[in-house]
Amino acid sequence: MKIALIGYGKMGHMIEQIALERGHEIVCKIDVDNQEDFDSPAFASADVAIEFTNPTAAYANYLKAFSHHVKVVSGSTGWMKDHKEDVERLVREGHQTLFWASNFSIGVAIFSAVNKYLAQIMNQFPQYDVAMEETHHVHKLDAPSGTAITLAEDIVSRLDRKTAWKKGTCVWDDGHVDGSADHKPEELLINSVRHDEVSGIHTVSYDSEADCITISHSAHSRKGFALGAVLAAEFTLTHEGLLTTTDLFKF
Repeated sequence: MKIALIGYGKMGHMIEQIALERGHEIVCKIDVDNQEDFDSPAFASADVAIEFTNPTAAYANYLKAFSHHVKVVSGSTGWMKDHKEDVERLVREGHQTLFWASNFSIGVAIFSAVNKYLAQIMNQFPQYDVAMEETHHVHKLDAPSGTAITLAEDIVSRLDRKTAWKKGTCVWDDGHVDGSADHKPEELLINSVRHDEVSGIHTVSYDSEADCITISHSAHSRKGFALGAVLAAEFTLTHEGLLTTTDLFKF
């Protein structure tokens, strides 16, 4: 398979390594300093583009890839609020293909399935209040993480006593704290921690007067995310439309 990389930072380098190990070819690498390569024959020859950039660039990157009818696998978050309907229309009417996920880790996909099932069970036990915490490295500026938001939305859709998630506090290594833990009973609070070089920890806790039930996923490195992105690209090669990890992993 011919792969184009959009975003060539730490994730891009790791995706390249795993893709080559799995026998794929990297035909184009696009970063901030060579945006003109979107219009190159090399990019147009790609079967799939794997995009890991930032919320402000992601949507424009999709449009550039779609203009050459290159399928896209993307892990960029934050774009859906303003552009979800546009992307859905482009996929539907323009016959484009986008595989999007807030997290490509196989472990997180398993964790997500457990999270959904646990929320269904806990809907029967209103004495338990649910809260979330996510921890990432200090270079990650957005909070809560896209993965935490996805997990929270999965909980809210299954718990009658929760109507929405709410951003809580964000604690930094230097001691300062952003945000507030104030929230309404019907809101699911997501607190954040930005610590050292942590790849990602997501924890969901159901607490009652009697006891506490906690599930957690901790990433040891970015390798799991990179492998998942390449697996998604392999899946996207033979599928079309708006895809996500529930299409790839049948739990």
